[in-house]
Amino acid sequence: MASPLTLRSTADILSMVPYLLGFHPSDSVVLLGLRRGRMVFQVRGDLLGAADLAGYYAAVVTRQQVTDVIIVGYGPAAEVTPGVLAIDRALAAVQVNVLDVLRVTDGRYWSYVCDSLDCCPPEGTPFDPVTGPVAAAAVVAGHVALPSRAAVQRRLAPIGGLTRADMSRATAGADRRLVELVESSVDPCDALRGAGVAAVDAAIERQRSGGPLDNDELAWLTVVLVYLPVRDHAWDAVDGDLGVHVGLWTEVLRRAETELSVAPATLLAFAAWRAGDGVIASMALERALTVDPDYSLARLLAEVVAGGLPPQAWEATRGVQPMRSGRV
Repeated sequence: MASPLTLRSTADILSMVPYLLGFHPSDSVVLLGLRRGRMVFQVRGDLLGAADLAGYYAAVVTRQQVTDVIIVGYGPAAEVTPGVLAIDRALAAVQVNVLDVLRVTDGRYWSYVCDSLDCCPPEGTPFDPVTGPVAAAAVVAGHVALPSRAAVQRRLAPIGGLTRADMSRATAGADRRLVELVESSVDPCDALRGAGVAAVDAAIERQRSGGPLDNDELAWLTVVLVYLPVRDHAWDAVDGDLGVHVGLWTEVLRRAETELSVAPATLLAFAAWRAGDGVIASMALERALTVDPDYSLARLLAEVVAGGLPPQAWEATRGVQPMRSGRV
């Protein structure tokens, strides 16, 4: 947010959750981590099986070095209760302070911690996550909460129709251009790296200035990204205004041919993770690993994201590149 919002009540906190995640959760468990009263971390998982993953959630939270946690389950009481209470016990076992354990169902919330009828009636407390003051402030600050996780996935979905046909033709042309470059060069590797680095830098600059890549430019980018030194240059370039990189690699992922989508998906995941958007990072990695389950860089990043390693831990290793070994 442009400036931190002051959350004064449970309703305020719950109204903020969709804007932290990017969508309105359902059938979910959400953990909110605070450090000295400031919300610094959130993680969402499916409600189904949450109790079995309680130890995992406790380990993820511990890595974030937060001082307090709020646990929220979204769904019917019979499905929420076992999961959130198991997570509560797991956090207590690792000595993490839990401020509240909540259930949200049909626009009302219940606390498993509070037993006062004055503030926590048995029928639940109504709240408005759509038009309340916190939601309004989030929207003004430029945050978006889509209706569901599926709606976020659709934003990353491959394009279809005539645009897909045009991209297929452009990619065929880019393949021919690549062959010509390699065959006409004294040092094909050097020529390919130079052309690829130029394509990556131009694409980033175009995204920064607000102009889209045309089909031929984007197709060429997807082809040269297959060459690992070019992919690594794009990885190292993810810095500064991370929104630029998230926007660029989202568009490249959507328009890339399926077999060329792995590198853009991994780059999007890296940019989104560094920007604090674990939902987009996870979805992008799922796309990458569906196409190529053995793509090592995506697998390593998936372990980082699933393990709850904060982006700040990577920032501390700038200049160290432990992921440059083997087939990546």
